[in-house]
Amino acid sequence: MMNRSIFFLLLIPFLGFSQDTLDFDSSFLMGKKEGLISKNLGLLPQVEMAFLEMQKAARKDSIELKIVSSFRSYAAQKRIWNRKYLRFTNEGLSPEKAITKIIEYSTIPGTSRHHWGTEIDVVDAQPLVEGDVLLEEHFHDSGPYVKLGRWLTENAATYGFELVYTKDRSRKGFFYEPWHYSYSALSVGFLSTYLKEKLIDKIAIDSSLQGNSYLSKPFMDRYLEENIKGISTQLKD
Repeated sequence: MMNRSIFFLLLIPFLGFSQDTLDFDSSFLMGKKEGLISKNLGLLPQVEMAFLEMQKAARKDSIELKIVSSFRSYAAQKRIWNRKYLRFTNEGLSPEKAITKIIEYSTIPGTSRHHWGTEIDVVDAQPLVEGDVLLEEHFHDSGPYVKLGRWLTENAATYGFELVYTKDRSRKGFFYEPWHYSYSALSVGFLSTYLKEKLIDKIAIDSSLQGNSYLSKPFMDRYLEENIKGISTQLKD
């Protein structure tokens, strides 16, 4: 049987959306170009198509896949960063410790995989969950998303999606996120380009980014190795 990721990529030219003609330049990869992203689900069109197929399949097993977060622009990521930085420093953390706390789960603007339109943070819409739905405990033990977590583990790859931040103890960087999946047929290439072009060196640390003076070259080098590269082996070139 043909791999679903390959199947969907073969369909792209017939949808009038050829990957070869798309402008996946540095601005796009850093979240500063939104024109290629579908307004419906906040994904690239072929990723959206793959997700809808996966959603349809999950529905047959009484799971209603719901995207909590998909595309996130540079500006949106900066708002998240600034909000967390101010909260943590107001709570008494030093700037360095605040940044360490932020990068447990959140990225520096310009480095987020959510800039690419290939990423989904997904839950099951049917269980009623109050408060933060993106918590690890919701996906394990007796949590409301246990069935979802098992279904994704068994089926997501069939539709081209791979878990990004696994529970592998040898993996460094961002904490385990059982809700974050990536459409590998595109994101693997995007990451490869991001690394080859050394785009992390082109990130403009503007004055409106809280704590920008603490993002030194040694820090950014470590962040690149541990956070950006600290992903599932299924998503590496």
